[in-house]
Amino acid sequence: MKRAAAVVAVPVLAVLVGAVPAQAQTVASGSLSFSGDPGDWISGGGTYAYSTDAKDRLTVNATEDHNHISVSVSGFNSDWWSLDLAAPSGTGLVAGTYDGATRWPFQGAGAPGLDLSGNGRGCNTLTGTFTVQNLVFGPKGYVQTLDATFEQHCEGGATAARGEVHIANPTAPPELGIGLKVATDGTASTLNGNAYLHGTVDCTAAAKVTLSGTATQVKHNVIIRGNYSAQADCTPGAPVPWTAVAVPAGTTPFQKGKAEVVTQATALDPVYNSNVSVDDTSVVTLVKG
Repeated sequence: MKRAAAVVAVPVLAVLVGAVPAQAQTVASGSLSFSGDPGDWISGGGTYAYSTDAKDRLTVNATEDHNHISVSVSGFNSDWWSLDLAAPSGTGLVAGTYDGATRWPFQGAGAPGLDLSGNGRGCNTLTGTFTVQNLVFGPKGYVQTLDATFEQHCEGGATAARGEVHIANPTAPPELGIGLKVATDGTASTLNGNAYLHGTVDCTAAAKVTLSGTATQVKHNVIIRGNYSAQADCTPGAPVPWTAVAVPAGTTPFQKGKAEVVTQATALDPVYNSNVSVDDTSVVTLVKG
């Protein structure tokens, strides 16, 4: 039974609740439920249950190293709660029981972290335990499956809040893939001394690819170097051409002959909102043009 608690002042120095984590995933199917003993501060002795089936909004976020998972609830009745589960520092969450948990994110290096808070209520200090029955991650901290139970005691008290969380998201989409090719032929302009380069990029999802790099040539013991950049609107299915101009940094122009071309192609993964990069080093033969 879902029941709203009275909102009272939170007896904590700082309460990290109510805010949806950055890059949070909307949960496709899931639930968070808990109840407490009479006198438990968080639950007020009440019972709470939230689920996507009941039109409550759940989001989940995890660190890329899988150390920490945060689940947030925005209830259809305007309740808000968050649950944080963390493995000891330097380790990732896996199936198993985590005893000796203290308040996340202030737990000691060797202790797991736990925090259930919301509706204006939070523990200043806490002790507890949680058990992860099932956990499946995807790339970049994507949470596909989570089944866990937890028990939390505020301020060292005997009373506790106990609950469980269940999350089922679709199979994680693949990360964006980028392919980069730098053509082995280019042009050294006799008019302005620039080097004209070209190539192709391909991708597994629509993305704007930014190319940047350096062309370097040595002529008569003089180093000729110029930077370049370009962009290409990449769509899956076929390579997309790009062109770029390397302007020499000094007074010596690029000339006929071989040049080393170092290129990086970068694009924002539209699913995971993170940059993906590939690098290439090629020898390009410049002809006069």
